[in-house]
Amino acid sequence: MNRPLPTDVRRAAVIGTGVIGAGWAAHFLRHGLEVVATDPAPGAEEKLRRKIDQVWPVLERLGLHPAARPENLTFTTDLEAAAAGAEFIQENAPEREALKIDLMTRLDDAAPPWVVIASSTSGYPMTVLAANCRHPERCLVAHPFNPPYLMPVVELVAGDRTAPETVDWLFDFYRATGKRPLRMSREIPGFVADRLMEAIWREALHMVANDMATVAEIDAAIRFGPGLRWAMMGPLTVLHLAGGEGGMAHMLEQFGPSLQSPWTFLEAPELTPELSRRMIDGCEALTAGHPIAELERERDELLRQIIALLEKSPLWNLGYA
Repeated sequence: MNRPLPTDVRRAAVIGTGVIGAGWAAHFLRHGLEVVATDPAPGAEEKLRRKIDQVWPVLERLGLHPAARPENLTFTTDLEAAAAGAEFIQENAPEREALKIDLMTRLDDAAPPWVVIASSTSGYPMTVLAANCRHPERCLVAHPFNPPYLMPVVELVAGDRTAPETVDWLFDFYRATGKRPLRMSREIPGFVADRLMEAIWREALHMVANDMATVAEIDAAIRFGPGLRWAMMGPLTVLHLAGGEGGMAHMLEQFGPSLQSPWTFLEAPELTPELSRRMIDGCEALTAGHPIAELERERDELLRQIIALLEKSPLWNLGYA
């Protein structure tokens, strides 16, 4: 059998059904695909079906494919059977290099050679993950953001043996399901978005560790400040506007010297038990009285509304090809 057209895929395998895997399953189900999921963890099927039921209302408000229904989900503990019967595979195992290498090898052995295998890894290069695969040309990274059923972006990163036509096919497949795939030009640790988020994460840890700011202050500063602008345009476009009529050129002339100021700590602090406890206590105090499930529902609904609003603006496509 030849590889189907990206728009003709009807059955996807979701390997690993934690937060990201369950999100992918929901996304594929929303777009009318049959999904076979597998995860060796005890109670995994029950947790996955509960998650699908939880998010289905927001998927309905987003709009469902005519064939979309939760009943299109099947679950198996047989990894090889899930891979053998799929037209596309989304791998979502925990971020442990040896585990992922072994899993990619097993999937490669079990799936027909034309089936694309995409890994949701947030940091490992496919050159490493596919090292033992017989068909590395059909393997690549497809790094989503949480929750995958709402967040449009997915970073596509080829390994050194990934075929260009595999990247093209996956790009078109994700576009057909409403995603905003981004082709990364090279493999770098952490890819693009995670590297930027990690910079903020490191600074936040330093500020809490050094009593410079609280968890609540840091969250509020981003939520009511740059976070609002970042929802509309990228951080570099925001800085371009900060230069007024002179754009980025004037911004660099005016504020460039401040880049040498010792504002950033750069290196991550040691994540001591004390710092971990302060972060945990701060988050629990910040969200007191609001269970995680409630916060997730509110997040999803607000994301849906924000995306619906942004889609009406020409800025939504700014810089995206």
